[in-house]
Amino acid sequence: MAEAHQAVAFQFTVTPEGVDFRLSREALKHVYLSGINSWKKRLIRIKNGILRGVYPGSPTSWLVVVMATVGSSFCNVDVSLGLVGCIQRCLPQGCGPYQTPQTRALLSMAIFSTGVWVTGIFFFRQTLKLLLSYHGWMFEMHGKTSNLTRIWAYLESVRPLLDDEEYYRMEMLAKEFQNKTAPRLQKYLVLKSWWASNYVSDWWEEYIYLRGRSPLMVNSNYYVMDLVLIKNTDVQAARLGNTIHAMIMYRRKLDREEIKPVMALGIVPMCSYQMERMFNTTRVPGKETDVLQHLSDSRHVAVYHKGRFFKLWLYEGSRLLKPQDLEMQFQRILDDPSPPQPGEEKLAALTAGGRVEWAQARQAFFSSGKNKAALEAIERAAFFVALDEESYRYDPEDEASLSLYGKALLHGNCYNRWFDKSFTLISFKNGQLGLNAEHAWADAPIIGHLWEFVLGTDSFHLGYTETGHCLGKPNPALPPPTRLQWDIPKQCQAVIESSYQVAKALADDVELYCFQFLPFGKGLIKKCRTSPDAFVQIALQLAHFRDRGKFCLTYEASMTRMFREGRTETVRSCTSESTAFVQAMVEKSHAKADLRDLFQKAAKKHQNMYRLAMTGAGIDRHLFCLYLVSKYLGVSSPFLAEVLSEPWRLSTSQIPQSQIRMFDPEQHPSHLGAGGGFGPVADDGYGVSYMIAGENTIFFHISSKFSSSETNAQRFGNHIRQALLDLADLFQVPKTDS
Repeated sequence: MAEAHQAVAFQFTVTPEGVDFRLSREALKHVYLSGINSWKKRLIRIKNGILRGVYPGSPTSWLVVVMATVGSSFCNVDVSLGLVGCIQRCLPQGCGPYQTPQTRALLSMAIFSTGVWVTGIFFFRQTLKLLLSYHGWMFEMHGKTSNLTRIWAYLESVRPLLDDEEYYRMEMLAKEFQNKTAPRLQKYLVLKSWWASNYVSDWWEEYIYLRGRSPLMVNSNYYVMDLVLIKNTDVQAARLGNTIHAMIMYRRKLDREEIKPVMALGIVPMCSYQMERMFNTTRVPGKETDVLQHLSDSRHVAVYHKGRFFKLWLYEGSRLLKPQDLEMQFQRILDDPSPPQPGEEKLAALTAGGRVEWAQARQAFFSSGKNKAALEAIERAAFFVALDEESYRYDPEDEASLSLYGKALLHGNCYNRWFDKSFTLISFKNGQLGLNAEHAWADAPIIGHLWEFVLGTDSFHLGYTETGHCLGKPNPALPPPTRLQWDIPKQCQAVIESSYQVAKALADDVELYCFQFLPFGKGLIKKCRTSPDAFVQIALQLAHFRDRGKFCLTYEASMTRMFREGRTETVRSCTSESTAFVQAMVEKSHAKADLRDLFQKAAKKHQNMYRLAMTGAGIDRHLFCLYLVSKYLGVSSPFLAEVLSEPWRLSTSQIPQSQIRMFDPEQHPSHLGAGGGFGPVADDGYGVSYMIAGENTIFFHISSKFSSSETNAQRFGNHIRQALLDLADLFQVPKTDS
């Protein structure tokens, strides 16, 4: 997804302090620090689990084991096989709690029971871990992936993009890397895999996201749309009341660990670690690297409206405000006539510009006084809320409306979103909503899980009156939201304006084309005996070749959440099989039976690559980590340098749906979200996000840059439409007019 942009531009330098027995202190230091952070997370989870009574086991289960042991002793049955007696003899003699034989016996049985309880839990957890580590169910044959296999897979992925001479050169670089450099680098990754809970994710978060110095807006942040075919209310404050109440209900479930894990293919639970930082999280800028600041709780949200910032409390004492109370509070903000303070209106442009400039301004102008207090109110909020004065909504009769809606969510006017917050809830004047999410803390399926819960709760559980207001009567005695106070000097205002100009130039350069594809959806695609994702990916290859007259390196994001703290892996969708099919389609000289055979080979290849990526056998994250180790060691690797510098001119992502079954989509076919999108990854490339939204529709979000003479988002969208129709015709799938 948007991470592909940072992965291409990824560069950093490390100077090793020394080499001792071919071991770099710098490399070992980073492996060590990674493990320390990993163990800190584990200890925090253990502490939280104990407090909630779920780790390492519930107190009830411990009590059952103790009672069973004590009960068996009264029946003259020694279930310990003599261990209780051994423990009793080892207890210290003397006065105190050990003075009576009965007390010593009970204490010995309690110690034995605790040991049995802990051993049972450890055995259960290890057995479960072994079972969940098996991924062979996704393949007929599956084994461990060696470096040789990964390098071969990389060469296979670039073969359709290189001529014979270029491929031979890359093959020589790969062989040299495999024989000379890779074995040494691999040792550090093996060490890290023993020490840390995930050998990729912490480095991925730091170097791909937090060390990025370019603006978050467009380059990294992404957007999510509302339900687009129905509307629950036109009252802006009422929609916010229900939505924010639902969000805090979700946060409460998250804190209590009441949310069921998402299951991969309905079989294996996926890691939920990324959800931990969904709320109360802010990306704090730094001169060299940013930091994710996460609080255990936050009782307010920060709100932006007409250039003013507000602090709105979510609780009255310990009671969560009801939707009607939240509606009243937001209506108070909407009715507030006070003007912005000097420099306040465009303040959030600092989060939309360069990270170094924002870090310097934060240190110079927001480290003390009322500016520090106001900034802390924003950064310590549960999330950010933007109340827009404009109205956006998808009108099926006006195709451009969906693209305008997407542009508003992606960047707004460059100063009415706080791009550093984990997410900004965007509310338009007509009650339509959307999200703009920061990418470092988690990937899109995580925010999608929250959004599905919120939209389902809003539509089917909370509801509205006939006039579109929240149900119930508000409490007028609640104190109104608080205006945040600023003292922004002229020098700071100049920095804000500079950041705004950088952000505006970036936003103005983005061409976004969103459309709903209506002729068919996943229902008819399955009749082609292939996965909907493979079908769309092959259509994208055909569309891109027609658009540009050539193939390109293609990025498709795949989840690796079947592993602890897993995030994403890359599926290189441009394969020899897909290019062979596309070329045959373009030549128009092959029989349909031959084309179908080529298509099935390409689809089978893609499905296998996707499964490999999900089960940890992808190549890109491993090569990324090898590259990191090479930089720590000060080892030059022409092969890795070339791999990490290759541009992804076609970056794609499928948006998951129906992660939570809150309603039957067959009974409510109009309750469809349109998914979301992200900015273009390469200056001369496309970003494509798609959502196979139901049996009969697919939503596409295509981005490119106006400054590139080679790309045009709407032109590419038309090629995608035609490619999908051509594939349907190839299989003689009935279709309607588009």
